[in-house]
Amino acid sequence: MIMLDNTVVNVALPSIQRDLGADLSELEWIVTGYALTFASLMLVGGKVADAYGRRLVFIIGIVVFTLASLLCGLAGSSEMLIGARILQGAGAALMNPATLSIIAATFPPRERGTAIGIWAGTSALALAIGPLVGGLITEHINWSWIFFVNVPVGALGIIASLLFIDESRDETHASLDLPGLATSALGLFALTYGLIEANTYGWTSGRIVGAFVLAAVSLGSFLVIERRRRDPMLPLELFRNSTYTGANLVVLLVALAMFGVFFFVSLYMQNILGYSAVQAGAAFLPLTVLIILVAPIAGRASDRIGSRGLMTAGMILVATQLVLFSRLSIDSTFWNLLPGMLIGGVGMALTMTPSAAAATRGVPVDKAGVGSAVLNSARQVGGTMGVAILGAIMASEIGGEQTPEAFMRGFERALLVAAGIALVGAVVAYALVRPHEEAGRRAERATPEPVTK
Repeated sequence: MIMLDNTVVNVALPSIQRDLGADLSELEWIVTGYALTFASLMLVGGKVADAYGRRLVFIIGIVVFTLASLLCGLAGSSEMLIGARILQGAGAALMNPATLSIIAATFPPRERGTAIGIWAGTSALALAIGPLVGGLITEHINWSWIFFVNVPVGALGIIASLLFIDESRDETHASLDLPGLATSALGLFALTYGLIEANTYGWTSGRIVGAFVLAAVSLGSFLVIERRRRDPMLPLELFRNSTYTGANLVVLLVALAMFGVFFFVSLYMQNILGYSAVQAGAAFLPLTVLIILVAPIAGRASDRIGSRGLMTAGMILVATQLVLFSRLSIDSTFWNLLPGMLIGGVGMALTMTPSAAAATRGVPVDKAGVGSAVLNSARQVGGTMGVAILGAIMASEIGGEQTPEAFMRGFERALLVAAGIALVGAVVAYALVRPHEEAGRRAERATPEPVTK
């Protein structure tokens, strides 16, 4: 549900605009309201899950998300829909960190990669079929049903959570770090807002500069608070583990590159090749089917041989995919797209699953919630940066020239920059992620037996 609602709304926006009479600004907030709340509350969700119970917070998140989905479907105005989407983002921020932390608390380090592979495959499936499902539902039923389908899924999720998930929490937790919670949420909100709106208002506008200044001050204050507190929300010593730091950086960079693919290649297929939204969603299926198939295999391999080699190879394949896409032309066909889709599917699977496995192995189980929240925040911020930075590069190349040739110039430059960023990710993975044996020994020493009740 979380990943599906990141993408499913985009193809329904024209129908929503017609039915609710929404203007362009309101359409943007239907999308960004969810993304902003999701990103800014992720660390809060992870910490609260550690403190009060990961299953409990996960279920609360499902309840909030499901009720918000019902309100989205019933919305009779754009204002109501925006408010419900913001509430959806809050539910997602409670659910998402808990998913990885529940895996970390349930499986020992030697089995986590396999479990995370299944988790990553499910996430990739939802992310991929979002545009396809959204297009089909909007075309053949009504846009409100892209939200109503979450209601029965959410109800089943609550029942399954009560039946199958054991409760676990951080037994060392003493009190909530309210200043840390507030400054982290404000800082992530300002940073995400600035990145989302930078190309609309201009990177040097007072609004965007102010957002980035507020983000810098808030996140700087957060670091000072965390360094001085006896019971910090985010123990900064987690980042002394180079594997954990490297995994987070790689997740940020691969998300940046992935959004370059999903966002700009989707625009290319629809604006240049003339694909419908449903056809564009279907064209991504070879990539996502490979992620679904390879992610569990990559997870099992990371359990046996470690994450460093897999992550490095994955980022090189992602860079290769981006270079291949940058060479597309106005008269390319699906068969020209296919090699990049296949290479990218393997590359993303080799990067995403071992990165998550490395990060969860790099933190003690009692800090799994906040550790997972940092990883998910890195992915969300990386994706937002991808759209903002690559969008700015594309816009500068196009200028005021609204022609297919101008689009292709910007498309090529943006994807080549994304390819360079992916290669930086390969270097980061190789330099910072520890070899498997050393990482495994340290994780086993740092990880007590999970406390369940």
